[in-house]
Amino acid sequence: MDGGAQYNPRTVEEVFRDFKGRRAGMIKALTTDVEEFYQQCDPEKENLCLYGFPSEQWEVNLPAVEVPPELPEPALGINFARDGMQEKDWLSLVAVHSDAWLLSVAFYFGARFGFDKADRKRLFNMINDLPTIFEVVTGAAKKQQKEKSSASNHSSNKSKSNSKVGKVSKSQAKDEKDEEEGLDEEDEDEHGETLCGACGENYASDEFWICCDICEKWFHGKCVKITPARAEHIKQYKCPSCSNKRARP
Repeated sequence: MDGGAQYNPRTVEEVFRDFKGRRAGMIKALTTDVEEFYQQCDPEKENLCLYGFPSEQWEVNLPAVEVPPELPEPALGINFARDGMQEKDWLSLVAVHSDAWLLSVAFYFGARFGFDKADRKRLFNMINDLPTIFEVVTGAAKKQQKEKSSASNHSSNKSKSNSKVGKVSKSQAKDEKDEEEGLDEEDEDEHGETLCGACGENYASDEFWICCDICEKWFHGKCVKITPARAEHIKQYKCPSCSNKRARP
């Protein structure tokens, strides 16, 4: 059921890679694919779970039949709470349970393959360097980064308002004058801890990014399927989450 039964990571690096893949899939479900995820969590259906796969894909499905299961199971019955609370609160609840499930799977592998104290600590530290799914979904990760760099962000407001991308790629930087290259480096340092609202990964200067004009979150172009050429013709960009917002009972 989980999609990981045939895949058994045995080293700290492999377990962390497995964790990141599953995490990315679940973040997609709760952000860029949120409309599809919402529809699949029909309260009229049986107990449903949200699964994340190492391939960065997600799935809403029934829990595993075998007892005990091959891997720890995610929270059961997430669909039953969907219509009983505000959508953002429901998504936050699913995010919290998803974080707990990811940790349980990672340390299940650690126990199964005999990670010692040093290995477990290293694995936790690698995981802890990433924002939780809850922090990405609620925007808490973005807020934390804003607090850390509020002073430097003030100086960059003008450059952000003049461009949807707001960040300079490596190819563009090569053509700038020496003094402009110095400014670009400062801008990259400033945004180095900016997180993608879809996958939660950090900003990199060689990647195309776009900012939502509604929620002001930044996204990898590839995560929201926007190219630089297409961005030039967008007057007001709305991310998938903002585009899909609508009144729900």
